[in-house]
Amino acid sequence: MDELIDIVDTNGIPTGIAVPKSEIHSKGHLHNTAHIWCFTSEGFILLQQRAASKTICPLLWDVSVAGHIDAGETIEQAAIREAKEEIGLSIKANQLQKIGVFECFQSYPNGIIDNEFHHTFIAQIDSNIKDLTPQKEEVESLKFVSLSEFKTLLNNSENNMHFVSSNPNYYEFILNAIKTKLTV
Repeated sequence: MDELIDIVDTNGIPTGIAVPKSEIHSKGHLHNTAHIWCFTSEGFILLQQRAASKTICPLLWDVSVAGHIDAGETIEQAAIREAKEEIGLSIKANQLQKIGVFECFQSYPNGIIDNEFHHTFIAQIDSNIKDLTPQKEEVESLKFVSLSEFKTLLNNSENNMHFVSSNPNYYEFILNAIKTKLTV
């Protein structure tokens, strides 16, 4: 069943109209998503490899957890739900530190028009890979990388299949936010 997603205005505020996810992407309606970048106190960032079956960026390594906000759901509720669904991670609202909202407006050759506001959080976790359960439909694999490895992967993203090469500023922002949190 196609989930219902709230259409939002240019400020990311729900308009009161909800449509199926397929329409969100076929017509390019503005909508919200939640992103969580998980990291450990030792300075390792959790990366998720998108499932091979995904229509956008299959097998790309990227954000720890990401997903659409269902109609009527808060951004924090969606983040918590997506963490549990995608990787089996139980996370509480007080673990989420919102670091920004990022516009991501892209069209893909397969006809998907993705006009999203990424509500982005960082969250320190104590889990290791064996404690996590990837959702097969969404996640191919998981791995932790050090801060320096994250930077190296970012610097070589045009040919290493880790990050969307057109958005390096977003990833730099994430890296700096995690570094800052670790030094506090």
